[in-house]
Amino acid sequence: MSHAETLFEPAARRIWAADHLLRACNPVEEQIGLAAAEQALIAPLAAAFPAMTIRTAIAMQGAFQGAEWIARSGHLHGRFVAPLFSIPATGRIAHLRFGSFERIEAGRIVETLLILDLPSLMIQAGVWPLGRAMGPALMAPPPLGGDVAFPASSPQESAQSLALVEAMIGGLKQYDGSLKSMGMRDYWTDDFWWFGPEPIGSFQGHHDYERGHQRPFLAAFPDRVGGNHRARFGHGAFVASTGWPSIYATHAGGDWLGLAPTGRKITMRVMDFWRREGDRLAENWVMIDIPDLLQQMGVDLFARMAALNDRS
Repeated sequence: MSHAETLFEPAARRIWAADHLLRACNPVEEQIGLAAAEQALIAPLAAAFPAMTIRTAIAMQGAFQGAEWIARSGHLHGRFVAPLFSIPATGRIAHLRFGSFERIEAGRIVETLLILDLPSLMIQAGVWPLGRAMGPALMAPPPLGGDVAFPASSPQESAQSLALVEAMIGGLKQYDGSLKSMGMRDYWTDDFWWFGPEPIGSFQGHHDYERGHQRPFLAAFPDRVGGNHRARFGHGAFVASTGWPSIYATHAGGDWLGLAPTGRKITMRVMDFWRREGDRLAENWVMIDIPDLLQQMGVDLFARMAALNDRS
């Protein structure tokens, strides 16, 4: 398998196992085999972006609990000329962020986990149907210093990165109502970058991040428990992790995305990519399957989008 090939390219799909399992974001969901994946995901993407360019910003590989994984993060670019999952086409250039984890057995891809930032595409099309984001809707950039694809690394460097992330995750679990209890300032540089999914947005530094994401998120999901990962590994100065789901919580408070608390139990499909500088984390690219999360909170994002933008 060529490390350069993503699941969006025919060369990679040729080495999918016959019973390949695609676990994708809402509304694609689970698909078994190439024919099902073509109908549910690949054909709609090709129709929406017929001259699509794939820009992979981060690519890394590693092992977790005996399984081999390849993780990628980047964007699809092109003219958005046909509706995608009912999101109306703009006829103009658009970008669609992706995160993927592929499990490899005997040189074949047997499972793919995929999140597409579809809310970002709604925002670009002017049809986002919920509250405004706390942070700007940036196109998440590649790591400082340029794109990083399968960086050269030593086992010691990879282990150092992974240990830092795992210690940070341990701190997150210590939340007792005060942000200080988690000790996040011990794990992150003062001016770190956090590139979140839309409509959450992106932030720089502790104050901006705490204001724009951490406090609203913890107010909305105060009992959240994370770290239930399908894959988590280091590769040089980078670490990747995903859970399907990785977070369990109750939507118990706050006014998150303009939605009042529902009291519902929810789960979150999450992907994280971190970059370490020395003994601190300097950048974090985060993806959450927001349509799936909102559906659990009683909001069909696509139906709400269609109703609020019905011009008939």
